[in-house]
Amino acid sequence: MTDIIHAEIHEISDLTGRIKSIRLRPETGGTLPEFTPGAHIRLQLPEGTHRDYSLVSFTAPQDRPADYTLAVQREPEGKGGSKFMHELAVGDRVSFVPPKNDFPLVIAPAVFLAGGIGVTPLISMAAALQAAKQPFTFHYTGRTAAAMAYATQLHAQFNAVLHCDDDPETALDLSAVIQGIAPDQHLYICGPRGMIEAAKSAAEQAGIPSARIHFELFDTATAETGDTAFEVEISATGQVFTIPPDKTIIEVLEAGGVDVMYDCQRGDCGICQVDVISGTPDHRDVVLSDAERSSGKVMQICVSRAKTPRLVLDI
Repeated sequence: MTDIIHAEIHEISDLTGRIKSIRLRPETGGTLPEFTPGAHIRLQLPEGTHRDYSLVSFTAPQDRPADYTLAVQREPEGKGGSKFMHELAVGDRVSFVPPKNDFPLVIAPAVFLAGGIGVTPLISMAAALQAAKQPFTFHYTGRTAAAMAYATQLHAQFNAVLHCDDDPETALDLSAVIQGIAPDQHLYICGPRGMIEAAKSAAEQAGIPSARIHFELFDTATAETGDTAFEVEISATGQVFTIPPDKTIIEVLEAGGVDVMYDCQRGDCGICQVDVISGTPDHRDVVLSDAERSSGKVMQICVSRAKTPRLVLDI
């Protein structure tokens, strides 16, 4: 069983009007487990829920750090995780699972593309490449300059190029970024779903091999306007489950006693992928290529839904 780490909040500061920096240290003193660039912790929230938060570090990975730093954006339309985090005070206790990395860094030349709060895992990656003397370019985009956490420090330390949606002179030119990627560079993308999908598609069209395209999504599955109920049939057993608009396939199957494999529940890790026997998926992941989506033969059941009344899945 995975050990649970108990920590206390020892520093909180405002990075923007919606983003707080929260520093954690061990409840009993001492040090914390080391982590690799791009790693996150899974923090336990009230009522048995949890949220993943990337670890922020402007220095190369340290052996047994004294504390962890998180940057948490308040999401008024979220499921309560950011509200809980923003209500914490210095001295409060939290618990979390030791660091895990679903977004690992390759020590090689890179281009980093961050959108909004998705900047957080890319910071430790840039710090690691800087320490390894590997060249990289850092692009950071946000709605306005005031909404972008760490903007000044990123520009000063990594010469980050800042792109503001409300400023035509600096707004992101995605095509130019993708076309500027050299044959030896890896592309790392983190941010909202739309940005990841656009950048991933542009990179694929530019001929960049999938092995050099890395991404992590900073959205959770949410119902969309127009979502309706549909059925999922498990081909091996014939069991049929109704998926309501406000539930994911995984949530319904688990409640019905079906053992399914999954991790991120955001549509970016690929662990929950299943084969589609019949029916048409409504793809909402960022894992599949355009060709895989068009084939309709596989889907990610943590976020995707159906365009047909029933899906028959090989689970």
